[in-house]
Amino acid sequence: MSENNLHFDAYTPAEMAARVETVGVKKANLDTLTTLALAVLAGAFIALGANFAIVVWTDNGLSYGLSRLAGGLAFTLGLILVVVGGAELFTGNNLIIMAWASKKVSTARVLRNWALVYLGNFVGAIVTAYGVYLSRSWAFDTYKVGAAALNITTAKVGLDWIPAFTLGVFCNVLVCLAVWLCFSARSTTDKILAIIPPISAFVAAGFEHSIANMYFIPLGIFLRAEPLVVAASGKTAEQLAGLTWEGFLLNNLLPVTLGNIVGGAIMVAAVYWFIYLRGTRR
Repeated sequence: MSENNLHFDAYTPAEMAARVETVGVKKANLDTLTTLALAVLAGAFIALGANFAIVVWTDNGLSYGLSRLAGGLAFTLGLILVVVGGAELFTGNNLIIMAWASKKVSTARVLRNWALVYLGNFVGAIVTAYGVYLSRSWAFDTYKVGAAALNITTAKVGLDWIPAFTLGVFCNVLVCLAVWLCFSARSTTDKILAIIPPISAFVAAGFEHSIANMYFIPLGIFLRAEPLVVAASGKTAEQLAGLTWEGFLLNNLLPVTLGNIVGGAIMVAAVYWFIYLRGTRR
């Protein structure tokens, strides 16, 4: 095989693991302001992907499966912007566990990164949600766009803890696998193609992503105050009763976040570290 062909071959899984470990060290040692700024961007990027999905789901006339697939494909915009554009996403950063397990990053550094990135993601997502609310784009298609957002939100805050946690686990398995696959890539095209199947799959399956929910649910809370949106959604006051900030934080965000950590840090990062990096620990 020629040297030119080697240049275009994907990185092997063992090489990918080494790259994830190296990047994990860099992420864990980023300064605070840079980390926060990149995290705010990631929250906004995921929010834009979520907003795209809402529009695609609105009154599309497709069957359930095809509608979910279409929305999932639209949502991939978010992670494509994060990976290609460069940003810090909490769910993807669960892969830092690979560097931690090799003792190249301290526990304090991991937790610092996760806390800063989670906070920045929250700010980026909720500011975007409020901006979309102010734009009144939810009034498009005779308020059906807002109704679609409200129906999505109501379903999310109506989940019990165990389903929310489990859906969070499966979600971040796929998100971290998408990020993992990107480390095999040698071009932007490779990265985009690696992202699309896992991300569209998690959205189509209805799995729960904590950062996306930082957009979906606050937007629904804002829209709850709009009578025309409520009327278009067909929801009753009783059905909207759980759509509160407390319901968002305790009934959805907390269990989903914990599930995301288990799915990403344990079921992807720890497993691949065990397979490819455990012999390099020092």
